Amino acid sequence: MDNEKEKFRSVVLYPFPVQLDGVSLQGEFLYQGLLHNGYPVMPADRKGEFEKNFLYRHFKPKVAIGIGYWGDAPDIISDPLGNGVTPVPWLNADGWVANYHDLLNSLPIILTTSNWVKETYLRDGVTNPNIFAMPIGIDTQQMKPLPKHDPQVQAMREFLGVKPHEKMILTIGGDTTSKGFQEVLQALGKIDQEFREWKLIGKSWENHDPVYHYKEEMKLIRGFGFRKKVKYIDGSLSRENLRVLLSAADIYAAPSRLEGFGMVQVEAMSCGIPVLSIDAMGMKDTVVHGVTGFLAKVASTVDLESEWVYKEMGFPKKQVIKFDNPKTFAYRVDVDDLSQHLLKLLTDSQLREKMGEAGREHAVKNFNYKVTSLKMINVIEEKLNL
Repeated sequence: MDNEKEKFRSVVLYPFPVQLDGVSLQGEFLYQGLLHNGYPVMPADRKGEFEKNFLYRHFKPKVAIGIGYWGDAPDIISDPLGNGVTPVPWLNADGWVANYHDLLNSLPIILTTSNWVKETYLRDGVTNPNIFAMPIGIDTQQMKPLPKHDPQVQAMREFLGVKPHEKMILTIGGDTTSKGFQEVLQALGKIDQEFREWKLIGKSWENHDPVYHYKEEMKLIRGFGFRKKVKYIDGSLSRENLRVLLSAADIYAAPSRLEGFGMVQVEAMSCGIPVLSIDAMGMKDTVVHGVTGFLAKVASTVDLESEWVYKEMGFPKKQVIKFDNPKTFAYRVDVDDLSQHLLKLLTDSQLREKMGEAGREHAVKNFNYKVTSLKMINVIEEKLNL
């Protein structure tokens, strides 16, 4: 083992063994990237006390990189500290930062998944000067483009009911509404008379969940007369078939209401698909407006004057916290601007191809997990003097 790399002996704490959710994949790609680059590293479930304690004692890591949000501080910060290991939290978005400010401010380094997440922590009273935005890596070799004439892609489009002449618009999320599905429907309602040959596919984790969002979407679908033009699919999806699904699309549309990074948007670019999103949050770090896709303007924000907190957030009891100033918790895209960008992509095959190629190049250069893990190592080594 390289003596210099031995200085960076680490454990990565995340939902492990690897699952298909974004947080688990975030940790897995970091772990695989460190392995690929020759660094001594072990994975562990962030809540697995036995395994973590075993690794702390016998693997003897110097650093514990923990994946989660501020509410996971006991598992990814306090636990390593109590075992003599330096914690490096790599934090996701959760709307706001309600607790553990003193603990976060005491750390030598904090990583966030985007500049917007960093800004949220600063806004909410985390004054630590050593906060750095660090992008999530993906496997750009696994997520390579498949041509539209590929038999798997043709089979996927046929299975989804997309006709050869139709343009397939795809949105993927835990629930579709959080990814801007309602706004995409509204945009299609504005341009359907100008371009009618499209099919919208919404992929979520749970069937019609949450119900109130689904009902709102169905009201829009019925109102526009889109019953035959919109299809929902749900459940887990392997990485292999995610590649096929993304490659089957002509446009990936996700003007998210809340997004700390947007892994699937990066994977769509990696598969050569232009991305349509919102000019806010994590997408400002990933999608290059006018080059790899379009970022539609923000129309409004959801600002709250108070919010509930709970025991599982580290508070003694359930209570309401009132803010000195309203906090922005979510965003809404400008549907008029979104519709114009969507119409351009639907009607211009050369533009889709050009943006798809640029997106692929952008993803490989900036978001391959082998590259992002090295970038993270360099920042941590410098700040911790390893």
